[in-house]
Amino acid sequence: MNFAHPSAIVHKSAKIGPLVSILEKARIRPNVVIGAGTVIGENVEVGEGTVLGSGVHLSNCRIGRDCIIHQGVCIGQDGFGFHLDTIGGKHEKKPQTRSVLIGSNVEIGANSTVDRGSWRNTVIESGCKLDNLVQIGHNARLRKGCVIAAQSGVAGSTTLGQRVIIGGQVGIAQHITLGDEVQVLGKSAVLRSVASGTVGGRPALPVRDYHKTKALIKKMLTSRKDPRPERKPVS
Repeated sequence: MNFAHPSAIVHKSAKIGPLVSILEKARIRPNVVIGAGTVIGENVEVGEGTVLGSGVHLSNCRIGRDCIIHQGVCIGQDGFGFHLDTIGGKHEKKPQTRSVLIGSNVEIGANSTVDRGSWRNTVIESGCKLDNLVQIGHNARLRKGCVIAAQSGVAGSTTLGQRVIIGGQVGIAQHITLGDEVQVLGKSAVLRSVASGTVGGRPALPVRDYHKTKALIKKMLTSRKDPRPERKPVS
């Protein structure tokens, strides 16, 4: 059995699976597909032609048209922000009161999460593609056409320029900016802003420096003599 609040607006062309909940003042545009067990929170808007997989949870967000939101995605929950108490351990939660705005033709992979903003909206612009298990922190902004591979995270208040490409298992620190068309190699840790080009490593360096560093470390390890005295075999 489905539930739709009387104040929700659901277009007659929408296809709704079982056990779906559509809460107060939500708006479902034409030709939306909603998978089983999905929850659409208060005041959420889902754009025309968007497909929501099963078990999706939407709150405090607006989603554009022709998006694909895969199974288990959570959008619009509180971000991770606290006033840390390093003495008493009573960490005070920072208010998370803004929204998530998602453009058109965006795809978000299974079990990914996008946190609502605290001091500004979290924004994913049109054409962005996120793989499975991607975390987008509060206040982050992804400009048009960004691509992020699985198990990567963008920390709070960071901005990615247009057409940024992020490999798998990348960590991007908070409050930095990656310029248009920056590329990040897989398993990298980006701790500072990057204006242009390709970076890799931990911490991330320009790709040429990254490869030089790897080669130098390998050379040092292979050329180093073992300082321990040679052991004679026991007869």
